[in-house]
Parts: sequence; structure tokens; C-alpha cells
Amino acid sequence: MHLNIYNTLTRKKEPFKSIEPGKILMYVCGPTVYDSCHIGHARAFVVFDVIVRYFKAGGNTVTYVRNFTDVDDKIIQRAHAAGVSPLDLADKFIEEFHSDMDALHVERPNFEPRVTEHMDNIITFVNTLVQKGAAYQIDGDVFFAVESFEGYGKLSGRSLEDMQAGARVDVDPRKRNPFDFALWKSAKPGEPFWESPWGRGRPGWHIECSAMSLELLGRSFDIHGGGKDLIFPHHENEIAQSECVTGSPLARYWIHNGFVNINHEKMSKSLGNFLVVKDVLKHFHPEAVRLFLLSKQYRKPIDFSDGALRESTTALDRIYALLQRIEREIGPAEEATEGGDLSGGYWQQFCEAMNDDFNTARALAVVFDTVRHTNRHLNNKEGVADVPASEFFENARHAIHKMGRVLGLLNHSPQDYFSEKITSHMQEQAIDTVTVEGMLEEREVARRDKDWKKADEIRDRLAALHVVIEDRPDGTIWKIEK
Repeated sequence: MHLNIYNTLTRKKEPFKSIEPGKILMYVCGPTVYDSCHIGHARAFVVFDVIVRYFKAGGNTVTYVRNFTDVDDKIIQRAHAAGVSPLDLADKFIEEFHSDMDALHVERPNFEPRVTEHMDNIITFVNTLVQKGAAYQIDGDVFFAVESFEGYGKLSGRSLEDMQAGARVDVDPRKRNPFDFALWKSAKPGEPFWESPWGRGRPGWHIECSAMSLELLGRSFDIHGGGKDLIFPHHENEIAQSECVTGSPLARYWIHNGFVNINHEKMSKSLGNFLVVKDVLKHFHPEAVRLFLLSKQYRKPIDFSDGALRESTTALDRIYALLQRIEREIGPAEEATEGGDLSGGYWQQFCEAMNDDFNTARALAVVFDTVRHTNRHLNNKEGVADVPASEFFENARHAIHKMGRVLGLLNHSPQDYFSEKITSHMQEQAIDTVTVEGMLEEREVARRDKDWKKADEIRDRLAALHVVIEDRPDGTIWKIEK
């Protein structure tokens, strides 16, 4: 696996080399569970799910940790407003998060630590920083002294001097430096608390991930990931406090995904364009949403719109329609084997795309090249070179499923996928005979002109309408399959 990863820490692509060959240790910052999961969260967790799947496909063992922040100012405020306990509120949204991620076929990490379950580790971590002189206590609060860490700002590329010159931070006269951040917060009346050497309180946000990653992955691990918005201050602060404690680099590679925009605008509650996953899934198939989220290279922004989701739905239909054609031609898939790729070297091309910083946009292009190529051969019922047609079609199907497993797509049989579309009121479409006959005439013209790409596209459009066509010597027949 000659994988290159863009490392936020060095601001360049680097060859990937794990600390221990064949074993990958990865930590990704999970949600603060005070509200429903939005589409921006979904992009991050789908992206890192694909990264884990690709490592596993390459024969690696992956230890994947993704946390839940289940105690926080926002959780406390929302719980008080709802008249429930903060932990009950967190439990509710953790359950909802799992439901959303399961629907999107995001596999569960090896560990999903909750902050409230690691309080002893967090307190020990903070105490170590105090003992080392990197943190100080005032009135029951404990702050990290940013000037105690020489490398502060190395992840974000900001110098402490420049930040101080243009500082717009809340002024707390108790702090030695305006950028010193809370490691431990003294409890206010009515707030949940834990006993500590500094009195009753709870942890600050940044310290949680450092303590949990140390406990579950050790002093240093391979990959730390999250959304682009976490680079500063969250990940910057993680590096400072962790490396002060351990004296070792926290992570070798830092991976950050880009934002999701809504109709070319930044997603924001104030703009009224804040989309939660469960609402999106009411209107679009989960795999179509997942395909959309992977349709751009993960570091680039992606623009969400109904039109983009409809395009992803059509694209997904095309893949399932091909798998359905292959099944009709040669029967159901046999037990998958790891034999040679006789369908045009598509798995190798797929890996080349993924090895270029997990470029799922290019990887999806390979999938659709496979679909187009195989459709052409199905039209002529022919194989390639010395490979019989049936063997070629089986290998093409195997290659598509293998790529689909990495991308987290094609989790259904074609029959189940199309049956679900038919029974779903969101996807029902009236079938007009005149329209179908017109599309078939258009396809026949394309076939006579040897415009196979256009002919295949028309077949796929018909398949999306659940119209099954069969080319015979005396013409083409069609029927609705439900």
C-alpha cells in the first residue's frame, strides 16, 4: 500500500508509515451530544469510516477510537431548558447518533469512550500538567499555560505572538495569558460535578480527548482526525497538553475534512439551512446520501442541495441496475474470491485513487467506469480477450462489490434496493408508456450510431424507473418490475 496522506501538521502530502507495520491506531473526535447529528458531522464520520475500511481492505488491523463528549456547557444548558438531567439528554442523543450512523452504514469504532466514564484518567492527566508546571489553579479552575509549550501553534500555523497581537478573546484577568485554556472548571450551582484535587468541577473540552487517547491508544498513535473546524483551538490544544505530559508526538498524521455548504452557503442555524441527518434521510436513500458525501475529495468543501442528492440517487441506481443485469445474465453472485481482476484492472485503479490521499471522487469515477465498461459488454454478450463472457461479468461484479465495501455502498441486493424504492412514497414515480417508448426509440438511434455511452445512460434511466428492457432479434421489449 503506497499511500500518501495530506498531513495538516506539515501542510503537505507524505508517504504513510504506521508506527507498527500492519497496525493502525486512529483517534477521531466525536460529537458533543446536545442535539441531533447534522450533515456536516455525517461527512466527517463517513470519511473516516471509509479510511478505516480501506486500511482493513489492505490487510491492516485498525484500532479506531471515536469519543462522545457527554458533559459540556451546551449539554447542561439544553438539559436545563428541557427539564431533564444532562446525562439523560446525552443518552438520548447518543442513541439518535447511533441510529443515524447505522442508517448511513458507518461501522462502529473499536472504542466509543464517553467523557463521564474516564473522569479519573482526566483528573490524573490534569494533575500531571500542574505538577510539571504547565498548568495552574485559580479559584477551583485549572488553566493550561500556553507559553509553557514551545511548539504552540505548530498545527494551525499560527504563532502565539501574532495571535496575541490580534487577540479577540474573552478577557479573564485571572489568566497569565489570554490564550490559556481551561483544563478543569469549578462547578456552578445546579451543574453536574466530580470531586478533584481542586474541588468539585468538571473537565474543559480539550483535555478530554488527550486523556482518552492516552488511555486507549498510548503515548503516540498514527492518525488523529476530525473536521477542519477542530484544527484550532481544539487540536492545537490537544497537542500542547499531550506532548507536555508524554514528551512524545501525539499523532504522526493529522487529517481534517472540509465543510458541507448548503446551496453554496455555510450551514448555520441563523441562516435557517441547518440540516440534520434524520431529516435528510426522510427524503433520500441513505446510500445516496453516503455517495454524495464521498463525491468530493475529503479535504474540499462539498455543496449540499436537493439537485446534488438527486444526481447521487441516479448514480446509485445505475450501479444497482448493472448488478441486476449481471444477475439476470449469469445468476446470483458466487462466494467472493480474491482472484485476479479480469474486468479491466479496476480494483488496481481504485487503489491508485485511494492511495492519493483517500481520493474518493476519483475512486467513484473508477466504479462508474466499471459500470459503463461492463454494460457495453453485456449489450454484446461478450467477454474480453480470452476471458469468456460469464467469467468477465462475474469478475466485474466482484470488483464492483469490492470497491463498494470500501466505500460503504451496495449493502443491498438489487432486488431489495429497487423494491424499497418502489414501496417508498418518496421515490414513487408514475410510469408513462409514451415516455418509455420515446426513450427506447432514442436508445435504438444511439445503438445504430454506435453511441454506446448514450445507450447505456438511457438504459440506466429506465432502470431507475423500474423499467426492465430486453433486447431480442425482433426488437426490444420492456416491462415494469416490482
